Amino acid sequence: MVIKVLFNLEFLYHRAALDPVYHAMKRHGGFEIFHSIPRDSERKLGIFPVSLKKKIARQLESEGFNLTEETRGFDVVVSGDVLKDPKAYGDALLVLINHGGGIKNVFYRLLRRQPDVPYEIFVEGPYRKRKLEEKGVLGASRVHLIGYTKLDPAFQGQFDRESILKRWGLDPKKRTILFAPTYKPTSIPLIKEEIAKATEGYNLVVKLHPYSYRGKYAPKSHLRLYQKVVRKYGHAVLLPADEHNIVPWLVASDVIVSEASSTILEMLALGKFGVIFDLPCEKLRHHDGEPILDEDNRRFLEGAFVHVHDRSQLRDAIAQALDPTDEMKEAAERYRAIFFYKLDGHASDRAVAKILELLGQN
Repeated sequence: MVIKVLFNLEFLYHRAALDPVYHAMKRHGGFEIFHSIPRDSERKLGIFPVSLKKKIARQLESEGFNLTEETRGFDVVVSGDVLKDPKAYGDALLVLINHGGGIKNVFYRLLRRQPDVPYEIFVEGPYRKRKLEEKGVLGASRVHLIGYTKLDPAFQGQFDRESILKRWGLDPKKRTILFAPTYKPTSIPLIKEEIAKATEGYNLVVKLHPYSYRGKYAPKSHLRLYQKVVRKYGHAVLLPADEHNIVPWLVASDVIVSEASSTILEMLALGKFGVIFDLPCEKLRHHDGEPILDEDNRRFLEGAFVHVHDRSQLRDAIAQALDPTDEMKEAAERYRAIFFYKLDGHASDRAVAKILELLGQN
């Protein structure tokens, strides 16, 4: 029996978490695989949303993907986020692999709105499983420990640091700092140009959240700021909007600077360190008063990652993260055990095996 699968690509950047599962299915065989067309758009003049659907469809077709706008007739639907209209997929097995395992509340908030939808949620480790259970947001859903599918290619050695850096005109002999702020809440207005000053003598790679590039849910001023910065500082590059997959840059970089991005945890998973820019978390609220962050980022990964509350502290903090103490290494090892399950490059294979089990095929 051939299993018919739809990968629901809400946005292109969800591919980083879902593509490894797609490739694992291809290796396994027995799957007929389709992809939906992402609904990425770009705001022109900061007001008018312009669909990128046709451009994206051409790109995906050139990669050999079977595209469809159908939602019915699938045995399995795999998504990187909660579905907009779960009923549209009929009786399909709904597999949810969250596109980023960070400390924001939004994943739990969205699940809480769909208590009757039976998602099979594949999580990266015991921390996420415990959070989902404690918050009472599972409803009809179930949670399964699988591992971090997004990082499989990194653990499999699919990326070469030197070639990645050379492709962007960076010096492989220098240490590389990845600045990856999220869009909400963000440290961009607090850090501004200082990240470039603090990283002189290193390579600096600026990777904004996709929403900051497109002007969706985030002002285009974020993008314009760092376009100006990289023109001024020769050691810095700003990755373009179509560089969706951050995983190669996690591999190529030595230290990350961020505030609440899931990339913080991803660098931890890869055995690297970083600098967390502290935010006034008690003031960061959704419109209904619920905290934006599920963890106080001023205490997050405390003892392993370096914390700063002012941009003037960045250079010293980066130097410390590049040369972690034994105590920092020990703390990082403890955190990895809390947050992750089997960082072995085979999470996607486990995801496929679990899907077959849930279908009664294994």
